Amino acid sequence: MNRKKGGPQPVSRGSRRAGRRIVWWLVFLAAAMPVLWTGWAWIGGRLGDEPAIAVLRLLGQTAIWFLLIGLSIRPLHRWFPRLGLIRYRRLLGLYAFFYALVHATLWVIVDRRLDWTAMVEDVSERLHIGFGMLAFLLLVPLAITSTRGWMRRLGSGWQELHRLVYPAAGLALLHHFLSVAPDVRLPLALMALFLLLLAARLFR
Repeated sequence: MNRKKGGPQPVSRGSRRAGRRIVWWLVFLAAAMPVLWTGWAWIGGRLGDEPAIAVLRLLGQTAIWFLLIGLSIRPLHRWFPRLGLIRYRRLLGLYAFFYALVHATLWVIVDRRLDWTAMVEDVSERLHIGFGMLAFLLLVPLAITSTRGWMRRLGSGWQELHRLVYPAAGLALLHHFLSVAPDVRLPLALMALFLLLLAARLFR
């Protein structure tokens, strides 16, 4: 039987894919905005008297935000599956690693000026630096194994490995808390959010 001309027309699979691809690129570009804005502000001299420190803090905080957003995808997907948020979890996780990598690279090149002795002393003697380095090292294997090929190679072990994102996020939050003391209002709010996400994971 022919459909009525005025009735709702089914959305083709190709149209859905095109729509998802557009949304993916919008998320990709939105996630790139913090680093673009930070670079623009640094070049334009809009970050105060210590721009390198300001950039380090901004990018480090951005990495933490992306970690927490990535961790929130799974519970949000359980509650609102029709939104399809799970499609963007890997992208957001890779952006978290990207911002952590830029943060660590700037610390090595700009703050420590490639002085390896000073870096080793910082990691061993300054607690917040040690926490930050541990968090970054935990993120490295997660970024490397984020592809579908690694998912197939590791099998069920892939999920076990990627649970390291929780201790990595916890260490990153401790790093942030100790780095910005005594003004710890934002770190405490982020820690509360992390604990809620952890509870959602443990007691789902």
